[in-house]
Amino acid sequence: QVQLVESGGGSVQAGGSLRLSCTVYGHTPSVHMVTYCMGWFRQAPGKAREGVATIKRDGVTRYADSVKGRFTISQDNAKNTLYLQMNALKPEDTAKYYCAATGSPQLCSRSDGGVTDFGVRGQGTQVTVSS
Repeated sequence: QVQLVESGGGSVQAGGSLRLSCTVYGHTPSVHMVTYCMGWFRQAPGKAREGVATIKRDGVTRYADSVKGRFTISQDNAKNTLYLQMNALKPEDTAKYYCAATGSPQLCSRSDGGVTDFGVRGQGTQVTVSS
């Protein structure tokens, strides 16, 4: 069984930065099977889930238009950890951020990035940006 554990959320003023981390736990064959593509999505109270960014095992990344140029997704395969560096944060970035993973190339190639439907998800970490 594969488990994703997020950390790094918190409260920050507009214009500030945060780095989220997501560590993947599980037996190596299982981890490899479900982590062809990893990513982050977020959900604010009363709003639908929104895909933020994805990264394939080969390092190819995709971003939502709302975060392009401000957020950077990366991964450290040696540490089984996914990161989301968030700069120039805005109040509208306030949400609970979830790490997710999928072994499906088709899902990862979906036009919206597919991350909101990735089958393996963490419990989420809260990000609050004040104006």
